[in-house]
Amino acid sequence: MKRPTILVLGAGYGGLSTVVNLQKLVGTDEADIILVNKNDYHYESTWLHEASAGTLRPDQVRYDIQGVINKSKVQFVKATVEGIDVNTKKVATSAGEYTYDYLVIGLGFEGETFGITGLDKYALSIANVNAARQIRDHIEYQFATWSTEENRDDARLTIVVGGAGFSGIEFLGELGNRIPELCEEYDVPKEKVRVVCVEAAPMVLPGFDPELVEYAVRQLEAKGIEFSIGTPVVEATPEGVKIKKGEEEFEFIKAGTVVWAAGVRGNRLIETSGIENMRARVKVEKDMRAPGFPDVFIVGDCALMINEETNRPYPPTAQIAMQQAVTVAKNIVALMKGENTKEFVPELKGTVCSLGEHDAIGDVMGRKLTGTKASIMKKVIDNRALFMIGGVPLVLKKGKFKL
Repeated sequence: MKRPTILVLGAGYGGLSTVVNLQKLVGTDEADIILVNKNDYHYESTWLHEASAGTLRPDQVRYDIQGVINKSKVQFVKATVEGIDVNTKKVATSAGEYTYDYLVIGLGFEGETFGITGLDKYALSIANVNAARQIRDHIEYQFATWSTEENRDDARLTIVVGGAGFSGIEFLGELGNRIPELCEEYDVPKEKVRVVCVEAAPMVLPGFDPELVEYAVRQLEAKGIEFSIGTPVVEATPEGVKIKKGEEEFEFIKAGTVVWAAGVRGNRLIETSGIENMRARVKVEKDMRAPGFPDVFIVGDCALMINEETNRPYPPTAQIAMQQAVTVAKNIVALMKGENTKEFVPELKGTVCSLGEHDAIGDVMGRKLTGTKASIMKKVIDNRALFMIGGVPLVLKKGKFKL
């Protein structure tokens, strides 16, 4: 009897966690597990804001996939996924075509520009490790150039961050720590530097406790961060961004650096896969399968699940993606045995948002945390994610221990 092929696309939190859980549940002779990812490493996307600001080196936020998979059970293919057709059960990649008995799609997120003119050309996005390195290098280049040019343009030292959600706030927190270091390194007067957060929504960190949000804004403003809330970006140009301040009122912020952190969507390959979707995200069944395709599972950023208590989607967090992966792995094994699948029930333990190296806000198990306590909790969460993938060796190699 032919062994079933389990094809996993993407080695982000959802995809890699699915593979790690599958290799614990499936015997060597029970299935062929194939993991396809465009890089031979996994990166901690929840650490990208640190690499972007330059407070962590890019190599610190990634680790080799081969180091955490069981090579006797899992075949790793370094390739770019080029097309998915769930009707013919075929996946096209740069390494050739693959068929499957069970498919897991965990291709992660893409930035959402909402059709804003010029944003895709003139704004940088915290999208992956290489993009984070580009942002870091770009900011340093602006500081270095300002310090050496004769006719100094102070706009080089203006950084606009689009978005006051999770990613934007965490990036601002790191910038608040990094800017003084850059000023010292390049002999730049700190008063010349301007960091502006622009947010279209009327609030910072929607969904967070208002008291914690107030603390976060206060802490970031103390680091020199400016907030322009309820002012959507309407255009990006090589010189900066145009924001809307009222019905007929606009302001142009001249800036040497524009970083967009105001929205994500699922991977665009979902849109041509044959699966019903919304902005490349699939409203999955309760057992994480794609509607109408009992052999296709969706995890992570590409999966859309509604929290019935709030009637809003669960946020696409690493915590939820890794929990989904456990359920997906168990459900694939259940299908292989002819058993019923089980529905995914999130266990939300809380959320922590970093404000820099030693500061954060958090709502953990019903307790509100700020400052050092929240920062320590953030590091514990980061280390736990590493442990769930690679155990103690990975935590010792990549973990965060500096308190």
